[in-house]
Amino acid sequence: MHHNVTLIATIAICFVLASIFGYLADRLRLPPLVGYLVAGVAIGSFATGLVADGDLASQLAEMGVILLMFGVGLHFSASDLLAVRGIAVPGAIGQIVLATLLGMGIASLWGWSLGAGLVFGLSLSVASTVVLLKALEERNMLNTPNGRVAVGWLIVEDLAMVLALVLLPAVAEMLGNGAAHGAAGHAADAGGQPLLLTLAITLAKVGVFAALAIMFGPKVVPWLLTQVARTGSRELFTLTVLAVAIGIAYGSAQVFGVSFALGAFFAGLVLGESNLSHKAAAESLPLQDAFSVLFFVSVGMLFNPSVLMEQPLEVLLVLAIIMVGKAVIAFAIVLALRYPISLGLTVSASLAQVGEFSFILIGLGVAYGLVSQEGQDLVLAGALLSITFNPLIMTAAGEAKAWARNRWPALMAGYGRVQYDALTRELDRIRAIQEEREKARRVKIESLIETFPLLSLIDAEDREELLLLFRPKTASPGERVIRTGDRADGMYFISSGAVEVEVGGRSIRLEPGSFFGEMALLSGSRRIADVIAVDFCEFLVLERRDFNQFMARHPQLRAAVDAMARERLEANRAYADDLAKQDSDLSDTP
Repeated sequence: MHHNVTLIATIAICFVLASIFGYLADRLRLPPLVGYLVAGVAIGSFATGLVADGDLASQLAEMGVILLMFGVGLHFSASDLLAVRGIAVPGAIGQIVLATLLGMGIASLWGWSLGAGLVFGLSLSVASTVVLLKALEERNMLNTPNGRVAVGWLIVEDLAMVLALVLLPAVAEMLGNGAAHGAAGHAADAGGQPLLLTLAITLAKVGVFAALAIMFGPKVVPWLLTQVARTGSRELFTLTVLAVAIGIAYGSAQVFGVSFALGAFFAGLVLGESNLSHKAAAESLPLQDAFSVLFFVSVGMLFNPSVLMEQPLEVLLVLAIIMVGKAVIAFAIVLALRYPISLGLTVSASLAQVGEFSFILIGLGVAYGLVSQEGQDLVLAGALLSITFNPLIMTAAGEAKAWARNRWPALMAGYGRVQYDALTRELDRIRAIQEEREKARRVKIESLIETFPLLSLIDAEDREELLLLFRPKTASPGERVIRTGDRADGMYFISSGAVEVEVGGRSIRLEPGSFFGEMALLSGSRRIADVIAVDFCEFLVLERRDFNQFMARHPQLRAAVDAMARERLEANRAYADDLAKQDSDLSDTP
């Protein structure tokens, strides 16, 4: 070709092979994630045949990390986490510490440094939220108490790993990165400063960033998205969501020195508190999925398949730590906290794999010279195999529960029942609150349709958009809402109260469910009537610009409004003709 198409070729190769191997993995009843990793292995520098551009793939993968963390923050539920905090917080922290120590112990037997062992152990200690959610959804367990505890547990792990990603650059020099990567600027910037001072500065930067995000984010970001949503442009809304995610991630990294991952997480966290969080998640999900695929493919490109042949015992040992060590630790912690055995089996099976944070952490360890390529290969091998086998582990956990209930019914029914019942009640309470909020939202929509049947012509999603477009307005009795000769500013929907429309010498009373002001908007002319409030009124006003854009996107609604406007105009003309005829008859009377 006569021009460089490396980027296009890399994306094309990644997507084509990822779709093929992802489909094959699904047919084998494996998570598609396994297929994406295998696709990366097939096109990586260690494989023969087609090789994609690794540097470009790594940059695309960084986008995947940003969008992954944005999605984690967007779906983060503080209320759900608070409900399961009694088991998720101590359980996740305890499991991370013990599993990390286990990994460090194995690494020391191999003669690795302290820093290598720490990064290696941390990489093995956390599980994939993506894999867990997929497994729970397939088994209809996502909204069960066991499933919500498992998700809460992994959320705590995710937060702990976000902190680890922030602190690792600051402590990399102390941990022994003698051959530190030249780009490891965070460690080099320490300039020989004491470790505690370096950590204090790093945590201070993170604290300032978090404080600013929490203080200003919930005010600025939802306002910005609301203004964009009012334009009715779907692509502009999607673009703004991505701009918020990537802009905050990049800006936080440049200004505060925090990781892209942390900045993206806080961007999602801030946006998650907005009423537009569901819309933002839906609009950004395709790009999140696409770049997440590129992330996993790029991770697979880093994997050296020869490690399976050259170091089979080491691979088996890593797999044992992930699938047995972590599971046993988690099971023991759940029982020690006096929760039921069935919950312990669910949590332990959920943690018997590693995923996205493991890839990010081990990659950062390699970049800072803490871990060798061998360590990364072992972690990637453990990830590939554990994710592949995790469905079997989840199935085995379910069978183990059934077997234990038959073998020890009293123990399974009684142990940990008090704590579990209290947890269930708290989860039910939070679910009831969430359902009440959702019900209130639905009732608001239904009430809108009940009050204004005309709006039943548009679907549910467009009704929610219309709620964003409406501007509330009130009027007191005797107040003139519209004056003859004024420029048309909007269309008024009467929510409560009543008005009188004075046109052509007569007064027409309009009550809740009616609307007015549409005729001048449709014709582009000035107002031809006075509208006076005769009661305390509440209106929903669709301003001129919003009216034109919304009606242009919904021709069936515009046709209905046009028809009603013509009826009113014809009625006004007929009334005027009657008055003229009466005047003519009176003038002809001798």
